[in-house]
Amino acid sequence: MGDYISSFIVGGIFCVIAQILMDKTKLTPARILVIYVTVGAILTYFNIYQKIVDIGHAGATVPLPGFGYSLAKSTIKEVTEKGLIGAFTGGIKGTAGGIEAAIFFGYVMALIFNPKTKKS
Repeated sequence: MGDYISSFIVGGIFCVIAQILMDKTKLTPARILVIYVTVGAILTYFNIYQKIVDIGHAGATVPLPGFGYSLAKSTIKEVTEKGLIGAFTGGIKGTAGGIEAAIFFGYVMALIFNPKTKKS
């Protein structure tokens, strides 16, 4: 039960911060996305994000900073094992499963439901 609560709290904090950024600044959602992924990667490099993952579990790995965490963690591992080439292959290897799942399930949902373009 404690894991669910901590996941909810950590994930909620990420959402609250993003909402505040959208409401109080002129940052677009796309820029906030880039900031979140970048901050996740930077915090992973300094071994700070792992502590957030240890506390927040899925609440820390599912949101956008978690994607930056996955990219950085797998790239650091590949660079350690394979050298410079790991800088190019690490992020792809570490996130390929999640990206593939998103593409697959997005395609399945498009087949099941009738997607329409949004009318302005």
